[in-house]
Amino acid sequence: MAVEKHIIKMAQAAKQAAHELSLVSTGTKNAALRKMAHALVRRKSYLISENKKDLKVAEKGNYSKALIERLRLNDKVIKEMAKCLIATAHLKDPVGAVLTSFKRPNGLLIKKVRTPIGVIGIIFESRPNVVSDCVGLCLKSGNAVILKGGREAFYSNKAIFQVLRDALQGTGVPPEAVYLISSVDREAVNVLLKLDKYIDLIIPRGGEGLIEFVAKHSRIPVIKHYKGICHVYVSDHADLNKAHNICYNAKVQKPGVCNAMESMLVHKDAAIRFLPGMVNDLKKAGVEIRGCPVTRRIIKKGIKKASNKDWETEYLDLILSVKVVAGTQEAIGHINTHGSHHSDAIVTENRKEAEEFLKSVDSACLYVNASTRFTDGYQFGFGAEIGISTDKLHARGPMALEELTTYKYLVFGKGQIRT
Repeated sequence: MAVEKHIIKMAQAAKQAAHELSLVSTGTKNAALRKMAHALVRRKSYLISENKKDLKVAEKGNYSKALIERLRLNDKVIKEMAKCLIATAHLKDPVGAVLTSFKRPNGLLIKKVRTPIGVIGIIFESRPNVVSDCVGLCLKSGNAVILKGGREAFYSNKAIFQVLRDALQGTGVPPEAVYLISSVDREAVNVLLKLDKYIDLIIPRGGEGLIEFVAKHSRIPVIKHYKGICHVYVSDHADLNKAHNICYNAKVQKPGVCNAMESMLVHKDAAIRFLPGMVNDLKKAGVEIRGCPVTRRIIKKGIKKASNKDWETEYLDLILSVKVVAGTQEAIGHINTHGSHHSDAIVTENRKEAEEFLKSVDSACLYVNASTRFTDGYQFGFGAEIGISTDKLHARGPMALEELTTYKYLVFGKGQIRT
């Protein structure tokens, strides 16, 4: 009951703050973002010290190496967090932008204008940098935000939040526009999902179980940031050196993220030339390969048999499923059947084949001759991101400032009445 009352009070205050925030100028919001960025860097020793508490718990709990890396804060990560806030301050403010304007025969002037969504609840796991990214984007787009992180980043989340909220004092941006639910009680999520009177949108970021739970129990509209079962298809028209570099980067550069390659598809006519060297380098990097029967005939040692489950698994680790396909149509069918509609790539020098792939694959982000690792708000020039939406309505792909707004119609008349 105490947790419920506390969260309801948060939501009520956030609702009021959202109204106040809608009147705050772009310049004031930008100055607040810059102040928060400087505060993160200035207090990095405190943030790293608190983060070590989470890392200690993770090591005792035998968390995976990939999860521990997602949790870790260091000088580089903190500087990147600050850099994202500065970049967000430099972006054009979407609030108030006129999407379209037209005049009716009766003289009414109608404008379709971007406006904040209101209060956004964000439920996330693992990565503490989500706190600063989400706070920055929500404030710039005129939204209040209530954050609920996972227990694995308990100390880190609290520390980052406190630094950011302290920095808001005296900026003109109401500190009540930013809240963190620090309780690790699962009931806190249940309470949050019922507050449709105060909260306008829920965004879950995390594992499949969290997202399914939120979608099932929320009374509030949900934008799902689902798992990333990302594919790279190497065509028989591919430049194999280019394909090698792309696949290696997509799997090895940062395996514990949603835009990393989880399945590699290879055309049967390229497989004999491509797979031996590719698999050898992946194995040297510590990648466990799970292959189809054809893959295992080409690479006779050191490959596990891929199961049907492997084609639909987001490993978030140095594990890769590999399948040899008969052609582009089979690759497209496999991706649309087993993928998560997140990010998928084709490596080919054949323009017609590339166009077929782009038209046929039903994913939020599609690549020709580039790594799936670029599916990221910062890489797209959005400053940062709330996450990667795999939904089709309202927002799809990297969700940043514009996706955190809705619109309203402003109608200007001169005394017209309807007859």
